[in-house]
Amino acid sequence: QVQLVESGGGLVQAGGSLTLSCAASGRTFGVYMMGWFRQAPGKERKFVAAMRWTGNSTYYADSVRGRFTISRDNAKNTVYLQMNSLKPEDTAVYYCATTSKATLRESGYDYWGQGTQVTVSS
Repeated sequence: QVQLVESGGGLVQAGGSLTLSCAASGRTFGVYMMGWFRQAPGKERKFVAAMRWTGNSTYYADSVRGRFTISRDNAKNTVYLQMNSLKPEDTAVYYCATTSKATLRESGYDYWGQGTQVTVSS
């Protein structure tokens, strides 16, 4: 199993920035991709960004491309989500997740963190 712990959420004004972290532990040797998803109140959880555990390929939802950046530190088994130019519509619980497959589909992710709240005030 893989254990994931997110941190870095909080309250920020529109236009501000936050960086989320996701520390992975356990059987990480089987991880192919790590992703960030978010769930706004009353809505389904949606894909935000993902990257391969090795290599530089990154993937973004259209709604965040150009504002969010996913990165990783393999030495720390940690993935980050740098969020700039935040908007009120970015308010959600953000989850990190891992998969052993090349997929951006939520259903393809095997392990999930507990989530961290991001609130953007207008």
